Amino acid sequence: MKKHNFSAGPAILPAPVLKEAGKAAVNYQGMGLSLLELSHRGPEFTAIIEEANALMREIIGLPDDYHVLWLTGGASTQFYMAPFNLLNEGETAAYLETGVWANKAIKEAKLFGNVEIVASSKERNYTYIPKGFKVPKHAKYFHITSNNTIYGTQQHKFPKSPVPIVCDMSSDFLSRPFDPHPFGLIYAGAQKNLGPAGTTVVIVREDMLGTVQRSIPSMLDYRTFIKENSLYNTPPVFPIYVSMLTLRWIRKNGGLKGMQRRNRAKAAILYDEIDRNPLFKGTVAKEDRSLMNICFVMEEKYAALEKDFLKETEANGMSGLKGHRSVGGFRASTYNALPKASVQALVDLMRDFAQRHA
Repeated sequence: MKKHNFSAGPAILPAPVLKEAGKAAVNYQGMGLSLLELSHRGPEFTAIIEEANALMREIIGLPDDYHVLWLTGGASTQFYMAPFNLLNEGETAAYLETGVWANKAIKEAKLFGNVEIVASSKERNYTYIPKGFKVPKHAKYFHITSNNTIYGTQQHKFPKSPVPIVCDMSSDFLSRPFDPHPFGLIYAGAQKNLGPAGTTVVIVREDMLGTVQRSIPSMLDYRTFIKENSLYNTPPVFPIYVSMLTLRWIRKNGGLKGMQRRNRAKAAILYDEIDRNPLFKGTVAKEDRSLMNICFVMEEKYAALEKDFLKETEANGMSGLKGHRSVGGFRASTYNALPKASVQALVDLMRDFAQRHA
């Protein structure tokens, strides 16, 4: 049976990428060795990471004063690594609280300096993106989360800020074009739109670094990895390779504009059905609906059918649709690599289920 992978992460990868990665795991470029066995100091991996860096720069349009780093530890490590490198004791960082991950980032930043929460949607269970707030000019940086995986909200327009923006882009990285200039630092776990779990991309502007007075351990200092081209220690070789293959796929399929067209089309199909279908309803403000993580629940009078519908999705080869426990219901993650046909299959099942139960 064909599987439809709606998992929030680790998430679906493009089929051509998986095919090529499978070959490399067994016999890389006819060498008789797996890529998993090759030295990260050898010419083969040097070529891989240099191509990955070049593709990232080309696809986003990064200016020369931005560095691309391949790290480990996921976005959760960046919650403390960013303020460790950027924020002096006594200085203030501004944060926008739009979900669990933003909340965790705030908690870690308080270990290194002052945190000013400029706005929060916590009082309504993070079902909207706050607007109309002001970012203080005295802040060292302004931290936002571009897409909220758990709740299904997204920043469709990045807020204007008088200070550099630090952004957790983990769950919508490379899903749409964006202007990198307002951002001093971007970080993203690879396991949504870029590659497998195991590597984290950090894009940092040169002038953001070297301003803190504290001593920073080598493994937590961005400058260490800039100097060594992310090869200070053994990097996650295979995840970086798969990410490089995905970057090739993104470029081949229209770049970020191509990804945006794909994602808008998929999201429109599913949101239209959620709004039309008498059994289902969305969970967040319509103007803030995510194009990556589409959350919905049963209408209250049909709530008893939730488990039955979930069983039918699984019986029809649809994986990963159970909603996060904070929201309940269902969550369809429609990342770059998810085919439109998978979304249509889900919509067809929703319609059929409604005809039988509504």
